[in-house]
Amino acid sequence: MRNPVGTHVPVGRNLRDGALATAKALGCEAVQVFVGNPRGWALSEGDPRIDAAFAAGCRDAGLRSFVHTPYLVNLGSPTETTYQRSVAVVGHNLERAARIGAEGVVVHTGSFVEADDEQAGERYAAALRRVRDGLMPLLDRLADDAPDLLLEPTAGQGRSLCAGVDDLPAYLDALERHPKVGICLDTCHVFAAGAPLDEAGGAAATLDRLVELAGPGRLRLVHANDSLDVRGSLRDRHEKIGQGHIGLTAFEELFAHPATDGVPFVLETPGSRDADDPDIALLKKLREAAGAAA
Repeated sequence: MRNPVGTHVPVGRNLRDGALATAKALGCEAVQVFVGNPRGWALSEGDPRIDAAFAAGCRDAGLRSFVHTPYLVNLGSPTETTYQRSVAVVGHNLERAARIGAEGVVVHTGSFVEADDEQAGERYAAALRRVRDGLMPLLDRLADDAPDLLLEPTAGQGRSLCAGVDDLPAYLDALERHPKVGICLDTCHVFAAGAPLDEAGGAAATLDRLVELAGPGRLRLVHANDSLDVRGSLRDRHEKIGQGHIGLTAFEELFAHPATDGVPFVLETPGSRDADDPDIALLKKLREAAGAAA
């Protein structure tokens, strides 16, 4: 399937009886989960039997699965405790992702926090060195068939290390453009950072730019979210597909672009994991329309 469609689902009772059951009931073709508390540092070991059952269930259902790291992770943080915990959480999530059969682990690209403009450049460079020092040992230990680490640029709030497509080269260079590093493009984030997804041809141009700067094949996942706020707002507030400032045309362009061939689209919109939510069906219709127009 060219673009499997799905949503982030809650784990509920457990990955097998909660997350997997919900994904199947919703008609997902791809699914994203947390493997621990999304707002905490605890490293959840899980149940090996449940992890194996989730992996087998996804294989049997043809579901492509992804893990999202907790929101607290900030690999560019100047606070040593936050930084060390972030590295540990990413490493742990990569291990759990392998156990549950996920193909990628999404991590926010983070920020360098301080607001002193006179030293911003120096602190930005220091933060990228921390990113490199923390992630390269993890990446170098990954086998070829291990889950990829998927960088998710932020909406540009605070002192972002990577907000929008044009910030990707420096971040990728810090990681030596490692083959196990991919990109998760969040449509709300990139729009908030200034990408013209609300213009005809804007989504296609954004993907063209991504391929130019990051290289072909680097895009591995799309977080499909409309935006409650206008372009360039630097605000990460998701809206239902077609009900925000991005609109429907952008998603058709994304589905039709060569860079998204084989790339799953996972929703993080309000209510997208509810049984009566229309967004999964809407994305499938937009995918079909893009295919018919090709």
